[in-house]
Amino acid sequence: MERFDRIGRAAAYGAALALVPYLVIKVSWVVGSLLGLLPVGRGFSLGGWLVLNTVTIGMAAAGITLGLALVRPWGMRIPGRLVGFVGWVGAGFLVSILPFVVVSTLMNSGARASGSGGSGSSGGDAAMPGWEAVLLQCSFVGTGIALAVALPAYLRRRWPHALRRPEWAPASREPLWPAVTGAVTGLVWLYWAAGGLLGIAHREERPADWHVLVGVSACWALAASAAVAVLGRRRPIRLPYPLVLALAWLGSGSMFAWSGWRLPATVYVALARPSDVAYPENATLAVALHLTAVLAGAGIMRTLTRDRGRAGVAADDGEPAERVGGRR
Repeated sequence: MERFDRIGRAAAYGAALALVPYLVIKVSWVVGSLLGLLPVGRGFSLGGWLVLNTVTIGMAAAGITLGLALVRPWGMRIPGRLVGFVGWVGAGFLVSILPFVVVSTLMNSGARASGSGGSGSSGGDAAMPGWEAVLLQCSFVGTGIALAVALPAYLRRRWPHALRRPEWAPASREPLWPAVTGAVTGLVWLYWAAGGLLGIAHREERPADWHVLVGVSACWALAASAAVAVLGRRRPIRLPYPLVLALAWLGSGSMFAWSGWRLPATVYVALARPSDVAYPENATLAVALHLTAVLAGAGIMRTLTRDRGRAGVAADDGEPAERVGGRR
């Protein structure tokens, strides 16, 4: 077994293990809220708090299952489309957020060192103990780093040619709309991150962390759009093929996962206009951008997988490529 494969298998176990604290904390919140032992999160009713945390419990359980599927033998028998979709969404959630975590942590550490305090928008509830916040952050970071290693190792085992540059040009021109819409969305986000005010409804609701998060989202959207445009060209690719493929994969997953997560809440704010919730951007415009990002992310992923032979994926989703290849 080669070294990268051994590291990938260890990382898969690490990804599953890193999410356990997150899962335990979320379960304790649900049980504690039902029993009246823990407070409901600020701005939530009891029902909304339970629904939100039940959804995140399911997501954590899916993440743990994904980590184990990337290393256990039964993971090679799961339909390839299912593993690919869950891995794509999981990487979009956790791997793409790592730059934000690093930059935000450095900014807040610098603010505390200078005595000016943090940005005040960590997103946590004031009643959350500090150790819980640290564990939740470590779960996200640990799982994201581990998935960044475990997922490519799994793909290499199951579909050996998936990360290799194809030797022939695409048979037909790929649609341009995913790259164009993704780029437009990314440019709007980049404009807001740089301090632009057009489309901003509440200027006071823009802490430093918001600028960083929007900026990171913009960079991933632009990277995915540029990568899929490069992959669709008939001319040779000068950049390493796995790097371009990874940018398209992570960027499209980030758009689909994070905008898909934010879209329901943003729709609610746009329609109900609650007095205790205010987003910096115009809610209607934010809904349109999140919807566009979801569609662009899905469109880019569809472009990457349109011709499965081009990615080296086996014709039988349920078997590794090296086994199916013998039946040609």
